[in-house]
Amino acid sequence: MKLLFSETNSNYENYQFPYAIWAVPEKGETPADIFDAGFLPSSRQLDRFYLCRQVRVDLRKFKPSSENRRIVRKGKGIRVDLVPRDRFDYTPERRDFFKTYADIKFGKDVMTLERLDALFAAPIISHLLVFTDTETGKEVGVATLYVEGKALAFYYYAFYDLNYYGRNLGMFMMTSATALFAETGVNHLYLGTCYSETALYKTQFAGAEFFNGFQWSDDLEELKFIIANDKKERSRHLLETEEYREAFYGGDLGKIVDAGIFRIKR
Repeated sequence: MKLLFSETNSNYENYQFPYAIWAVPEKGETPADIFDAGFLPSSRQLDRFYLCRQVRVDLRKFKPSSENRRIVRKGKGIRVDLVPRDRFDYTPERRDFFKTYADIKFGKDVMTLERLDALFAAPIISHLLVFTDTETGKEVGVATLYVEGKALAFYYYAFYDLNYYGRNLGMFMMTSATALFAETGVNHLYLGTCYSETALYKTQFAGAEFFNGFQWSDDLEELKFIIANDKKERSRHLLETEEYREAFYGGDLGKIVDAGIFRIKR
């Protein structure tokens, strides 16, 4: 991959000069290679990715917890079907359902109809998980996915009937996806970014890990520390923070260097 560093707001007083980091796939690379390096798609065409603090589940380590099983029980009677994109009918009724959900959850016209149509026509959706209430026959949820063989599944947008809030339908959908892809031998399920305490629900699966800027870490206390640290007024970036280095790497910067996955070869 090729990396591009795009400058963002600087803090000259404290010598902080941040960059947004993009990855562009090169010949012979697939999106799975870029995901594995800590990047998520910033283009629905899968031709540009951005480095971020994100969560994935190592499905080889996944075993349902009591909480996972509780969520599954609440969704009893809801059928889950994995449908390839070319077999999914993007009907006007589904389009309206997705738009209504997006307006309620994200804000009116944050996702326009044009943006919604472009999403469902883009390579970033290879499959969909369709959720149906078997008692009524009603389709109550759809999750969009990018799946690449046994390497990964990326859980992207989820749209669901908000009348099923009491049954934790949104969490049921994510939990069902985790269990399904673990059963079918997929290595990793990517669940998106985690920059706030409200996003920590993504870590409730055995095998959860996050990208900390230099490696994948399964230390969720480290993730919670970083989230809490975001709220503070800071004059140093994370790796300059002695409290962080001491708490998670024994104060040894060399351990962080050895763990880092990035290397420039000339």
